[in-house]
Amino acid sequence: MPSSSSIGRRIGFIGAGNMAEALAQGFISKQKVEAKDIWATDISEQRRKLFADFGANATESNAEVVKHTDIVFISVKPQYVSLVIKQFKQHLKDRHLIVSIAAGIPLNVLQEAAGKEARVVRVMPNTPVFVGEVASAIALGEKATKEDSELVSALFNAVGYCAPVPENLINAVTGVSGSGPAYVFIMIEALADGGVKAGLPRDVSQKLAAQTVLGAAKMVLETGKHPGQLKDMVTSPAGTTIHAVHALEKAGVRAAFINAVLAAADRSEQLAKL
Repeated sequence: MPSSSSIGRRIGFIGAGNMAEALAQGFISKQKVEAKDIWATDISEQRRKLFADFGANATESNAEVVKHTDIVFISVKPQYVSLVIKQFKQHLKDRHLIVSIAAGIPLNVLQEAAGKEARVVRVMPNTPVFVGEVASAIALGEKATKEDSELVSALFNAVGYCAPVPENLINAVTGVSGSGPAYVFIMIEALADGGVKAGLPRDVSQKLAAQTVLGAAKMVLETGKHPGQLKDMVTSPAGTTIHAVHALEKAGVRAAFINAVLAAADRSEQLAKL
């Protein structure tokens, strides 16, 4: 039967872990797909039951997921990606689009496992998908089409933001947004520690720090202004903020963030070659 979902496709997940659950729940809540049009498989009975509990179809068979869906998300650990694709390869039809969210697995590996005519794409999401605020990027395989890109982008834009990039920039994406939440968590923790040292209760300081990061991010996204311009709006002559900015610059915070991005990107490139 044809799907009644808003994207007109049925979605499968090979691997029903936390990331797959967050995506499935997000797609449903944003009305991109109905729960009945989602199929999932996992070696864990508990994970299969979780999907079944919110109305999706859960099975132990990878082949069953492929047979009943159009878009197949590969959400297993990277070392198992090629194996699981090869296991269901014989069931792939012209309608199928394979979407890998496994870190470090390049498109040529996906293409080799799925077959030279298969349509494959690679997406690099991040953990804020758990709260519907993913920052992700999509790279297309040789046979993937513009329609495939638009379809997958529509799904990920529904739960945050998705940027199309050539695959050679996926490592840079990893450095900025893939690993980026960890940098921001450290920043929030440090701001909260500073507030505690200045006399604030821990819970108040942490809430203020997190809300400040959230509000500042929204200002960048919603005003379209350069972060430097927004910074200047806060820094009055001889005021508290410019003194704080000076302290940050003396500590090398800006360079530290740049170095962190480059270190993560370099490591991502190394892992892809293993």
